[in-house]
Amino acid sequence: MAPTNQPELNAHPSCAVLLLNWNGSSDSVECLESVLKSTAVQFRIVVCDNGSQDNSLEKIATWANANGTPFVLYDRAQAESGGMADEEAPLVLIQTGANLGFAGGNNVGLRYCLAHGGFDYVWVLNNDTVVAPDALQHLVARMQQDPKIGMCGSKLVFYHQRGQVQAYGGSAFDARRGVVVPIGQFAPVEAACDVAAVEAQTAYIVGASMLVSTPFLQTVGLMCEDYFLYFEEIDWAFRAKGKFKLAYADASVVWHKEGGSIGSSSTKEPSATSTKYLYRNRVIFNWRYNRANFASSMVRVAFEMLVLTKRKQFKTLRVALRATLNGLMAMRHTGGHYAA
Repeated sequence: MAPTNQPELNAHPSCAVLLLNWNGSSDSVECLESVLKSTAVQFRIVVCDNGSQDNSLEKIATWANANGTPFVLYDRAQAESGGMADEEAPLVLIQTGANLGFAGGNNVGLRYCLAHGGFDYVWVLNNDTVVAPDALQHLVARMQQDPKIGMCGSKLVFYHQRGQVQAYGGSAFDARRGVVVPIGQFAPVEAACDVAAVEAQTAYIVGASMLVSTPFLQTVGLMCEDYFLYFEEIDWAFRAKGKFKLAYADASVVWHKEGGSIGSSSTKEPSATSTKYLYRNRVIFNWRYNRANFASSMVRVAFEMLVLTKRKQFKTLRVALRATLNGLMAMRHTGGHYAA
């Protein structure tokens, strides 16, 4: 059950709600329907379609027409230049033109938000989520408590196991092993949470729900597109170290279907696509930001390969091995930080 206590907000904050769609119009529509019920915060929804092949934008536009929701449609160039200055439609649809990955697709929407102007915050939200009506309100209220907060996460709850937490906002980072550890995963939803303790552990905010301030975007820049999928969020957070704080809004509840489009999950064996980018990008990230522990992080990777061998998961093993080698090759060329 979503919390009923309503926080007070300062002034009248404006927010863009940014969804990235890739062949997932039914999930996107369910998410949009929940977002439209959001309370207390002025917002505009921006949907970026990453070159879907299932007529997703047409289906979303059809839903909007049937729902009586006015919208405007832009291509990438129009969006990144800020669209029309006098635009007032509550829904903005953007065709990026290709599958640009998680960071690339979201960055098109972020560039639109910055160029169009007028937004205090951008809520980067997975399209396979459903949000409580006051989820955004609680996120904004937490951000307003401290101007040094640049990014804030929600209580993510498994969509299909609604009694269990997926993460309290984000994940910790185990530097020795070079892996991320979701905070509070599988805890009962109703369990008491020490917010200060959670924030002290948080290395990054999970991309399924992260509210980002405009000053954060202007100072830190956009997400790094080198990864294509996974590790963009922790890269973003590490680039913000010393400049902005990360926060958690325990009363902001978001239900997450988790990895529906690419087959990633905390409770099931990952798909080949998920495995590929998890191993490749772990190597690249640890080389960039965890160089002192790079050797021990690779020992952890080798251990996982042995586990896959013991389990006779040879298909997954081959994908993981190739991805790790690709990461080792790629780190020579991606040593610098992405500049938006």
